[in-house]
Amino acid sequence: MAISHLSDAESPDEQVPLVHSTVDGVVDYKGNPALRANSGGWRSASFLIGVEVAERFAYFGISCNLITYLTGSLGQSTATAAENVNAWSGTAQLLPLLGAYVADSFLGRYRTIILASLIYILGLGLLSLSAMLASLSTSGDIDSTKVMSSSSDELVVILFFFSLYLVAIGQGGHKPCVQAFGADQFDGEDPKELRAKSSFFNWWVFGVCAGGSVTVFVLSYIQDNLSWGLGFGIPCIVMVVALGVFLLGTRTYRYSPVGDKESPFVRIGGVFVAAVRNWRTTPSAIAIEQEPPPTLPCRSHQQFKFLNKALLRFPDSSKQGSKIYTISDVEEAKAVLRLVPIWATSLVYAIVYAQCSTFFTKQGATMERTIFPGFDIPAASLQSLIGLAMVVIIPIYDLLFVPIARAFTGKPSGITMLQRIGTGMLLSVICMVVAALVEIKRLKTAQEYGLVDMPDATLPISILWLVPQYVLSGVADVFALVGLQEFFYDQVPVELRSVGLALYISILGVGSLLSGLLVTVIEEVSGSDGGSSWFADNLNRAHLDYFYWLLAGISAVAFVAFLCCAKSYIYNRRSTM
Repeated sequence: MAISHLSDAESPDEQVPLVHSTVDGVVDYKGNPALRANSGGWRSASFLIGVEVAERFAYFGISCNLITYLTGSLGQSTATAAENVNAWSGTAQLLPLLGAYVADSFLGRYRTIILASLIYILGLGLLSLSAMLASLSTSGDIDSTKVMSSSSDELVVILFFFSLYLVAIGQGGHKPCVQAFGADQFDGEDPKELRAKSSFFNWWVFGVCAGGSVTVFVLSYIQDNLSWGLGFGIPCIVMVVALGVFLLGTRTYRYSPVGDKESPFVRIGGVFVAAVRNWRTTPSAIAIEQEPPPTLPCRSHQQFKFLNKALLRFPDSSKQGSKIYTISDVEEAKAVLRLVPIWATSLVYAIVYAQCSTFFTKQGATMERTIFPGFDIPAASLQSLIGLAMVVIIPIYDLLFVPIARAFTGKPSGITMLQRIGTGMLLSVICMVVAALVEIKRLKTAQEYGLVDMPDATLPISILWLVPQYVLSGVADVFALVGLQEFFYDQVPVELRSVGLALYISILGVGSLLSGLLVTVIEEVSGSDGGSSWFADNLNRAHLDYFYWLLAGISAVAFVAFLCCAKSYIYNRRSTM
């Protein structure tokens, strides 16, 4: 295909651009050098955005209402159901690290997506089957809390959890690879495609948010009012369609070949081992030390100088059979190490992110929720404001803010990735301050109307007071979450881009676990003297405002730490500086 295309050029003037029309480092579906005009770009990325929207539809279709199924059809207690939901979601957020490793080291992203999709579909199909079997078991049972006592019902429960974790495995391989594969369709060395790549991450999140918002309203209604089997079956059908759409784009994609070369994990790990082995080496013992090439920023070579020890080679090294590492190998290791401070200082943002589905909802449940006579909105429904805010802000950011900022800064993405992340972190601090002020208002309302000791009473304060904190959370996500996705994709070595996005996902997973740990510690400390804890069941005597002020303070400290790390950060590619 590539050869016949080149043969169509008849004049030397036409042959010049064709020589430069191939994209370095990638191939087409036949294994030939990928032609820029015939592969990649928005045409290919559009397939992958559609696939990801479908996958998020399937995932949220399970996760958004899972606790209702566990406490209802499976008859579990609220505590047990919550533990199971947390265990499953935590596993689902950590498995992308494994899926990314398999993709980047062995199968490649394309084949990993296909394998993960098949596992995903199998899990969803078995999940739907288990739900139908459970409904048959409970159809004639009066006491729904005892429906899972027989051995046959226990098998249904086992089938359900087996299916649920199959879905987690499929999601673990699918999630990091599709996004990385989508970004691979744009050449970071081409100015035009570089700008498109930055937009890709914006529209990617736009599609995911739009798909997620539809899921919450449609599938939760079907599951609660029609059938759980149908509610789990529709995501299965959607994933089958998504796999078909993905395969349709096969001829248009750009592929990064895996080949038989050494695993990047082994290579980068070997740099650290060699640096430790040569730790005590003095310059007088050095036979050869590689110098940084002229194209390498001097700061990069000077940063983490202890890793430069891996470049040392001794006269008898060939006899020892030790591997000789190049400056490129060492710079890859430094690039990975530079990510650690950014990853760590982003965890506090993830802790704040975790509050939207927990304590924000608890606040809303105590407030007046009547929008018009006869219609009360569910407290949890305000979570949709986060996605809606992102759907509104992302086009404004991409189509208005970026061009204006680009005119001033000259950067393809308007502002740097770290500037974008930092802006989101600052907005999260403001979000926590607003949440604390609204909670103070709610508590004062309870005191003014004498409802402090009436936890089941509805306070005469509208739930719409919570709208600003939800909207601020969504706007912060446009900057921080999208920025983190682009950053961890772009700044890892090319061969580890799936792992880079998995590292981004792990920020949310670890942040959620840290949020749970923080709540546990505060619960023990604040309730140790016999008084009401900050998280008392009676929210009118609790102090969520204290918790929000604490998160605002911690977030501010993390923001300052992030600024220090960002100031010293050396971008891995000049185009992003």
